[in-house]
Amino acid sequence: MGLFNKKKNYIRINPNRDSLPTKKPTVPDDMWAKCPNCKRTLYKKEIGAEKVCPHCGYSFRISAWERLALTIDEKSFTDWDNQLEQKNPIDFPDYLAKIDTNKEKTGLDEAVLTGRATINDQAFAIGVMDANFIMGSMGTVVGEKITRLFEKATADKLPVVLFTASGGARMQEGIFSLMQMAKISAAVKRHSNAGLLYITVLTDPTTGGVTASFAMEGDIILAEPQTLVGFAGRRVIEQTIRQQLPDDFQKAEFLLQHGFIDQIVPRMALRDRLTKLLAFHQQKGWCE
Repeated sequence: MGLFNKKKNYIRINPNRDSLPTKKPTVPDDMWAKCPNCKRTLYKKEIGAEKVCPHCGYSFRISAWERLALTIDEKSFTDWDNQLEQKNPIDFPDYLAKIDTNKEKTGLDEAVLTGRATINDQAFAIGVMDANFIMGSMGTVVGEKITRLFEKATADKLPVVLFTASGGARMQEGIFSLMQMAKISAAVKRHSNAGLLYITVLTDPTTGGVTASFAMEGDIILAEPQTLVGFAGRRVIEQTIRQQLPDDFQKAEFLLQHGFIDQIVPRMALRDRLTKLLAFHQQKGWCE
């Protein structure tokens, strides 16, 4: 009967690596990842530094700093407007404490990183939204930083590349967050009137008020594979129109098919594609 007794010396996953040592064997808790798209369990080394699923091509969410490392020339980034003071315009409970917690967690001052950089020695203005900071939500500081990004790019006659990743407008700031949609759009228009290039790169997820404004206002709109792009949620739309939506609804591939974006570019090819687009438009005099 001893053959059927449960072995007690099996491997256990230790979810807290800072806990006291245990005599039982443990497996590190950061060796595996599950692809949100194809649902496969992946060994972390399989997805590489680019963090791309080798089976379906889904691009895992990455931080703004990781995005910069993959995109721009080394040590070429100059940070802009990183000391803007955050307010609590509608006195939302514990809002400022949440901001401080996210600053410490991400190393960012807000949900977007903006500045000037080069790619293959071509200068441009860049913005990178980070979904790790309150889901990349757009509040007044995010809106101000992106607005200033376009204003400085216009003054310096620079093209803009903006990586979007957001859950939409920030509910903790109420109507003040929604006002950022119009403010940023006005700055985008002034940048366009100056004859300058604006490229948006939609990353997972790009939703809500960000999609309804500057994310879809680029001269050229790129997206990573399997990116979720939309305004309202799927269930809200189905309940409103009382229709069943396609399985791939709000995926980048669906939007490409229906003409909402220009091209889907794998993460490993983005740097080269941006280099060529910036060079082409400079040669054509777009950014003069």
